[in-house]
Amino acid sequence: MAVAQTSTVTVDKTRGREGVEILSKIPSTMRAAVYRGINDVRMEEVPVPEIGRGEILVRVHTCGICGTDLKKIATGSHSAPRIFGHETAGVVARIGEGVRKFGVGDRVVVFHHIPCGECFYCRHKTFAQCVTYKKVGCTAGFQPSGGGFAEYVRVMDWIVEKGTVRIPDGVSFEQACFAEPVNTCIKGIETLRLEAGETVLVMGQGPIGLILATLAKRAGARVITSDLYPARLTIANSFGLQHTIDASKADAVQAVRGMTEGRGADAVILAVGGNGLIRPAIDATRPGGRVLLFAQTVRGEATIDPAAVCVDEKALLGSYSASVELQEDSVRFVMNREMDLERLISHRFPLTSGVEALNLAAHPQPDSMKIVIQPGRDRASSTSAREGNQL
Repeated sequence: MAVAQTSTVTVDKTRGREGVEILSKIPSTMRAAVYRGINDVRMEEVPVPEIGRGEILVRVHTCGICGTDLKKIATGSHSAPRIFGHETAGVVARIGEGVRKFGVGDRVVVFHHIPCGECFYCRHKTFAQCVTYKKVGCTAGFQPSGGGFAEYVRVMDWIVEKGTVRIPDGVSFEQACFAEPVNTCIKGIETLRLEAGETVLVMGQGPIGLILATLAKRAGARVITSDLYPARLTIANSFGLQHTIDASKADAVQAVRGMTEGRGADAVILAVGGNGLIRPAIDATRPGGRVLLFAQTVRGEATIDPAAVCVDEKALLGSYSASVELQEDSVRFVMNREMDLERLISHRFPLTSGVEALNLAAHPQPDSMKIVIQPGRDRASSTSAREGNQL
């Protein structure tokens, strides 16, 4: 990825509610990681977004890097320029006319997609296919694409009304930024319709795989996890996931059959991108079982055995993005710390190192898990030692 350097913006600050610093003067420009084409993201100086009636401006504290954004950058599936990043938690810096639910200084997390609730797809509860849902409601400039890889994000009125959640006291921005990805995982688990006592194999123990495995265990399943990196299986153990397969040494399909009297798992969740593991996932599933493709968000062709679906009666399922019906459940799970999600964060990068952060996320290492971008680390570096790292 190419990098273009920008200058530092200095702003005045005051101390606001809940001990959080808020801007007394919002700058006219800001730093952002701007997507300019396939594998081309540049640090640039862009205008701070203007907001309209019913909208809010959020100063970003933490934005998680999602695999979906990485795929868009790598494949060029979306037009340029754009500013990606949608797992955004931060502080309300400005409110538009008519906003009553939030005030300057409120700590919030934002869902960037909210459906209309009335169309054909919404009536059939396939919310991710709703035209309004596909209209991203958060932007840092250019075509709305989330905008969290920037210092400020404009949150549009329908997202303010239905997709912005206040972060409770005592809950960190880092914990809160998992609200949207947790929602997608809960949706995936519900799609599987797990029953207590079933055996579930979760292939891939990156952050999303770990969340899916934890939720499957929460649903009463016996969970088996597999990964190529033993270090990730160690992390899985620390979350109470004791049945593991080191896929760097063992054949996961044979290992699962050996743990299930030769049948295979009742359900398999594929939490690894790419299509090469679809066939093994199906093979690891018992006749009459289910396979959930969770990370296969890039279009293309894949090889499957059609008789596995027809003769063996295995169901091939998909789950994509979040469900508005699960928003309260996911927020409760995150804010009540039913899972210590901060432990999944392995790397925290300042925005000025955003390209480096994206590169690492796109090429995960054994010691890398969830990677987040925190613009405040840039701001903190220009403040006094007394102010330290607080936003």
